[in-house]
Amino acid sequence: MNNSTNLISKETEIIEINKEVQKISICEIMKNNTSDIIQKLEIELPILFQNYSDLYSRYLHSIKDLFGVCHIAEKQYFDKMQVDQDVLRAFDDYLKFIAHITESQIGTSTEFLKSYVQFRLALVDSWDQYAHIMMNTYAKMLSQFVQKK
Repeated sequence: MNNSTNLISKETEIIEINKEVQKISICEIMKNNTSDIIQKLEIELPILFQNYSDLYSRYLHSIKDLFGVCHIAEKQYFDKMQVDQDVLRAFDDYLKFIAHITESQIGTSTEFLKSYVQFRLALVDSWDQYAHIMMNTYAKMLSQFVQKK
């Protein structure tokens, strides 16, 4: 065997020995993989929200354009039809009523989601406190068990 082959062989043995020495912890495996998933979500969520914001902006722009064309058409065709102004006012009142209900539902949904997230945050905080108390209790019991041996 030449010198470089011996070096590669020794490095491979060292790597194998290091792998054997390192013990794998179930908690570390679970923590690392869970953390990776949460970090991926933290990276992706702002992008997702921005995409939805862009989508709704595009919808709004499209609707404004549509009603701009509608206004032009109204001036050319509907004014000639002489639609009764009382009918138009009643139609306006009806749409204002529907818009008010829709806006109210959006506000209620937003408040519900806000409360839901706050509830979930409080739940996670409570669970975290409970887990720490249980881990401390477990550590104390384990240390007493180890001391008795």
